[in-house]
Amino acid sequence: MTTTETATAQLTPHIDGADWAALGEELEAHGCALTPQLLTPAECREIAGLYDRTELFRNTVDMARHRFGSGQYRYFRHDLPEPISELRAAFYPHLLTIARDWAARLARPAPWPDSLEEWLTMCHEAGQARSAQILLHYEAGDWNALHRDVFGDMLFPLQVVIGLDAYGTDYTGGEFLLVEQRPRAQSRGTSTVLRQGHGLIFTTRDRPVASKRGWSAGAMRHGVSTVRSGRRRALGLVFHDAA
Repeated sequence: MTTTETATAQLTPHIDGADWAALGEELEAHGCALTPQLLTPAECREIAGLYDRTELFRNTVDMARHRFGSGQYRYFRHDLPEPISELRAAFYPHLLTIARDWAARLARPAPWPDSLEEWLTMCHEAGQARSAQILLHYEAGDWNALHRDVFGDMLFPLQVVIGLDAYGTDYTGGEFLLVEQRPRAQSRGTSTVLRQGHGLIFTTRDRPVASKRGWSAGAMRHGVSTVRSGRRRALGLVFHDAA
């Protein structure tokens, strides 16, 4: 059993113990929120090291080839390594509360059940059966174009990215970017340093924005600024599967 596997029992309490009221307020204000530290540097290195175990992944994407930016990422198979599976399961109930609240304000359906497993079964029955969990790998000069991770009609409105390298030591640049198209106004950008072992919660597609007529959907896209030096790796947790 690996060091990371023996530590997984500690991951859920870290997530459960976060100040979710404060995280919700950050999401309300900016569309993203940085969690407390969830993983130790050793756990981050072990997860990052999974990138070389190609049998764990269903696909590798060269971002430049697809004009997504520059860099590379790999999609995990459904049989996720234990720490990644636990992180995803631990986040879901907390994000579910926020997702349902957002749906109510936007007068949208809220199809997500209490169980992540049941929700993923619903995705598969609708034809979205491919794992969307990813490890991202950037070298100096790499970047990620602004985009949304919408893989079909079965959509969960929040996702999480966890930094696996130390900003300022392992790499510079590579800030997480979030751009909001505000209703009847110019776009607003947010830049966040993704700290090692911390998770950044952000909206998959849009968020509720208060207006004189009630609530409207503020469309948002995310990306990564150019990595200026070193190597930046991150774990992406998506709460719906891909078509």
